[in-house]
Amino acid sequence: MELVRQSIKVLGKNGTSRLTKDEGKDMLRLIEQAGRTCYKSEWKNEENDFEKTKKFVKGIITRGHLSVIEHANVSVRFITNRGCTHELVRHRLAAYSQESTRYCNYGNEHVKFIIPPWSENLTPEIVNCEITSEGIKFNELPQEMTTKEIRWLFAMGQSENEYQNLINSNQKPQFARGVLPIDLKTEIVMTANLREWRHVFAMRCQKATHPQIRELMLPVLSCMKARIPIVFDDLEFYYDD
Repeated sequence: MELVRQSIKVLGKNGTSRLTKDEGKDMLRLIEQAGRTCYKSEWKNEENDFEKTKKFVKGIITRGHLSVIEHANVSVRFITNRGCTHELVRHRLAAYSQESTRYCNYGNEHVKFIIPPWSENLTPEIVNCEITSEGIKFNELPQEMTTKEIRWLFAMGQSENEYQNLINSNQKPQFARGVLPIDLKTEIVMTANLREWRHVFAMRCQKATHPQIRELMLPVLSCMKARIPIVFDDLEFYYDD
C-alpha cells in the first residue's frame, strides 16, 4: 500500500497551471461588465480603472446582489479520500469529474490511501504488507505507531490484499472495488461559480465541519483570497478557530 497526504490545486484557465492574479483580475472585470449591464453604466468606467472595478464588485457583494458573481468560475483539483468527495458532491451547483473505481484498475500497483487527519506518525511512503495464514504481516512499519494507527494500517492492508486477490482471480475492477475503504485515495476536479464557492467555504471551513474536508478548504479559500480580489475578503476562518 502507499500512503499519501491530501492536497489541492486551484487551476488556471489552461487547466494545468495554477490560477494567477491576472486571471483573478479578469474575473472581476467580467463581473463588473455583467453587473453594469443591469444599469447601463458602462460609461462610468470607460477607462478600465481597476480600482473602480474593485469598488463596484465590493458594492454588489455588500448589497447582496450575489447573482452577478456567478458569471465567473474556478476549478479546483482535490486529492483526498472517498468520504470527502461524498461531501463535496452534495454541493449541487457545481460540475465534478472524479477518478473512477469502475474503470481504474489498481491491480498492478500499490493501492493508495489518504493519511487520516488524526494520525501523528503516519507519513507518505510505501508500506509493504501481506496476508499470511496467521493474518496480515507488515514487513516494516513506519516510525513508531500508536494502537489506532496500527489498526488503521491493518484495515487498509487487508482491503488492498483482498482487492488484489479479486483482480488476480479475473474479477473486474467495478466489482473488486467493493472491498476498498472510504480512505481510498481519489482525485476529483470541482468547478463552481464564485457565489457557490462562497457557500462552500461558509459550510466547509467552519470549526464544526469534518476536519479532513476543512483541511482541504482552508487552503483553497486562502488561495482564492490571494488571487481574486474583493470576492472572498469578508470570509474569515482560521485553523485554530
